[in-house]
Amino acid sequence: MIGFLQGYVVSLQQTSTHRTLLTLDVNQVGYDLYVPGRIRQHLPPDNESLRVFTHLQVREDQMVLFGFAVVAERDLFRQLIAVSGIGPQLALALIDTLGLQDLVQAIVNSNTKILAKTPGVGAKTAERIALELRSKLAEWRDQAGLKTLPSAGPIDSVQEDVEMTLLALGYTSQEVMRALQAVGQNTALAKNADTEAWIREAIAWLSQ
Repeated sequence: MIGFLQGYVVSLQQTSTHRTLLTLDVNQVGYDLYVPGRIRQHLPPDNESLRVFTHLQVREDQMVLFGFAVVAERDLFRQLIAVSGIGPQLALALIDTLGLQDLVQAIVNSNTKILAKTPGVGAKTAERIALELRSKLAEWRDQAGLKTLPSAGPIDSVQEDVEMTLLALGYTSQEVMRALQAVGQNTALAKNADTEAWIREAIAWLSQ
């Protein structure tokens, strides 16, 4: 119904329920949209307009707008909410926690441990997301022109231990995924089952 809105940012604030609410002035009409917090990275300078790609959710008692800085985020959001048990706010949380590229990568690779680090996403929900969307997103990623990150992480027998250790040290899911990709590409560890070596190299990369 509404493909996108373009206007001037009036405010961007956190609500009492920890959601991010964007108010956009479009021809002197204010639109409230729930957005990923990451949209802050796309805010234009003062006096410049912002284009937001939208999804309209219609309920019996209200209509709710969700907004995204890029159309691929909006399309991924729509695929996520088509999964049983995934509502709009949980879909936003997934996009906000991992980001577009890493979220798609985690789903396509069935990396449920990374998915489950999103607040509100348990192990069973992560498995359901991967099961229902893995094949769809592998094809959609190419159609959307998203860059495919090479699979250069640890072998399966050590990946979980490495990820959980790094997460326990306080690194974010996104930092862990990128560190393991980078380390696997730039060292001889790609086929190495030495968990401690992977952890050392990943921490060294993250500390740069």
